[in-house]
Amino acid sequence: MKYLAWLLKAAVFFTLFAFALNNQDAVVVHFFFGQQWQGPLVLVVLAAFVAGLALGVMFMVPRWWRSRKVARSSAPAPSQEAPAEPAPQTPHGI
Repeated sequence: MKYLAWLLKAAVFFTLFAFALNNQDAVVVHFFFGQQWQGPLVLVVLAAFVAGLALGVMFMVPRWWRSRKVARSSAPAPSQEAPAEPAPQTPHGI
């Protein structure tokens, strides 16, 4: 299983690496007020991906906090008694 995970990671890495090598053309990104930036296409795609990832995480964090708070408040309180010892296991049929 460990080797399969490494193989999958290597496949993803080499796919993204090939994508980056094939998309080195210069593109111009136009901002407001006539501002523009010129750079490789792969950096523009990577920046858009990172911006989307950051926005997604930013909007999900309050939900995660809220669900953790609800889970903590509904969890049973730990008892102060010592835990009971489990019954000894006996083989079946003997």
